[in-house]
Amino acid sequence: MIFEGPKKGQGIVDQILPLLIAGMPQYEHTLMRVNRARAMQMLREESFTCDPSLVWTKEREQWIAFSIPAFRAVSNGLVVRREDRAQLDPFLIDGEVDLAALLASGQKKIGVVAERSYGQVLDTLLKLAPPDALAPHYGNDALASLLQMQRLGRLQMVLGYWPEIRYQANREHIADDQLEFYPVKGTGKYLSGHIGCSGTVQGRKAIQEINELLRTLPHERLDQLYAEWLDPERRNDYLKEAKAFFENQAGQ
Repeated sequence: MIFEGPKKGQGIVDQILPLLIAGMPQYEHTLMRVNRARAMQMLREESFTCDPSLVWTKEREQWIAFSIPAFRAVSNGLVVRREDRAQLDPFLIDGEVDLAALLASGQKKIGVVAERSYGQVLDTLLKLAPPDALAPHYGNDALASLLQMQRLGRLQMVLGYWPEIRYQANREHIADDQLEFYPVKGTGKYLSGHIGCSGTVQGRKAIQEINELLRTLPHERLDQLYAEWLDPERRNDYLKEAKAFFENQAGQ
């Protein structure tokens, strides 16, 4: 969700959340802005909490009730300052980063948002990383803080979604041409975003109702809104993939 700045309220989750709230008038909805680590803590507690933007993992499914996919997003990758681009050369294969080799080298420090899932493949690699290879940030504006640390030379690379990174970088007065984004080998081009609720009886009941609503969402319109965040050359591919994905989901 985008809480501040010129594109406040224009993120994909900003568009989906009001539709879900309007479709569930039987609940009293309270919105809270917390960092990722606190959000995960709340989902673990015996409370009735839902998060509108989660990546599914097998580990999380043990204590979180997940919805069917709510939206599609470009996969995470590594962002490096253009002046530091040569540092990635030994780890690039056909334009993609061999993250396992990069982490194993122990030469670079990568900024990550604490407790965020980057998808099954990346999460597995991050768990195997040497202790000093990662710089997790726990703040409310974790990504913006990581980009500032990168600009100051305290980090060489930041892991994340390119549309989100580019937006936050612009807010921190970091121009697009100062950064370069590279996908990570083995991740695939896109991943799914899910709604997640506490793994309680109440939370699982809510997810059943959320799933019914998600099947009625105007996905083509929502996909188009998300595509506006992408580089022009990526938009058509994203829209084609997302359309096929949700058509397949509707047929299941």
